[in-house]
Amino acid sequence: MPRAGLSPRVVAEEAARLCDEEGFDALTLASLAKRLGVAAPSLYKHVDGLAALRREVALKGMAELAEVLREAAVGRSGAPALRAAADVYRGYARARPGRYAALQHAPGAGDEEAQRVAAAPVSVLAAVLRGFGIGDDQAVHAIRALRSALHGFAHLEANGGFRLPEDLDESYRLLVEGFVRAFESWPAGVAARTGDD
Repeated sequence: MPRAGLSPRVVAEEAARLCDEEGFDALTLASLAKRLGVAAPSLYKHVDGLAALRREVALKGMAELAEVLREAAVGRSGAPALRAAADVYRGYARARPGRYAALQHAPGAGDEEAQRVAAAPVSVLAAVLRGFGIGDDQAVHAIRALRSALHGFAHLEANGGFRLPEDLDESYRLLVEGFVRAFESWPAGVAARTGDD
């Protein structure tokens, strides 16, 4: 029986659930239509094709990740903020694997909405880094390093890449503590090194 009350928001939310349950690559118009109890062509009333649907899942993931990072970091600074943000980052990747996979691609150059939404989690991380005295001229480098490490761990964990019996939580804790130490001694920015304002 066809499902009543479909809207772009309902379709995007169900697509995100499908991705989390079956994987981002499992998202097709046919698979989503089946879950919603409608014919695939009827989805075009609510979404402009598969690419647009995947974009919606990515936007949802970006916004959600930004929110959990913000909630974790608020009221904290420096090492406590970094630890809290890292914990929720891993938690989000584990709890919402399909959405997490969707948000790994940078938005297109002309997609201003997606660029704005994608900037939100990065801005939270930049705020966390300011607690270590890392200024804007070094923030991009530090964020790239941190995201690479956190994503690498999350990706390997999700795909069964850690087979040895040692505790994964301890491995992750040590990874984060390594970044705490790295950020506490992060090289000063160009202005600080030269004395320029």
